[in-house]
Amino acid sequence: MAKAFDRNDAHSHVSGTRKLDWRKRMSDNIAYALLVYTALQIFVTVGALKAGSTSLLPYLALIVLVAAIIPACRMFEARWLQISDESAADPEFRSAFRRDQMMLWTLAIGLPFALTGLFKLIASFA
Repeated sequence: MAKAFDRNDAHSHVSGTRKLDWRKRMSDNIAYALLVYTALQIFVTVGALKAGSTSLLPYLALIVLVAAIIPACRMFEARWLQISDESAADPEFRSAFRRDQMMLWTLAIGLPFALTGLFKLIASFA
């Protein structure tokens, strides 16, 4: 029974260690990054609205950010889902994974602040 479970579960704990799967790790990172991104976006947009912005720019920023992050996340995920089962556990992918992970988190954390700042700058000239 344990062997059947081990074959079917990519993250089995039967042997005490988790099987490496870069695809699963990237999917997990994307899910967490989207949660952080959404929380930051709400925080930054609400902050812009409380700061007395009477324009529609914070709302436009929210729409642009939602429209921007979804294709970016799909791009990251699609790249990793193309990896074969054998390659998914290959330690050689560590540097590529870390590169994509850093880019993903930079976007998730930086994009809400950057675009909201840009829209606030535009609003200050209007």
